[in-house]
Amino acid sequence: MGKSTEAGALKSAMVVFGALAFGWLAIELAFKPFLDKARSALDKSDPTRDPDDEEEDGRTAQKSLSDDEAAA
Repeated sequence: MGKSTEAGALKSAMVVFGALAFGWLAIELAFKPFLDKARSALDKSDPTRDPDDEEEDGRTAQKSLSDDEAAA
């Protein structure tokens, strides 16, 4: 009788895990535009980010040490 109880508990746990995964995926798909905007806003609110370092295509400019020495 112990084996059927363990199998039932494992089966229940897998069903719960599958339901949670499906629910998370459904929420991600349903609110994708809102979540993309929120994630973008969080990325822009980084206090260490300097907007002056961004290039036109959205990538951050990489300065080398020699560029700083040449400017001085």
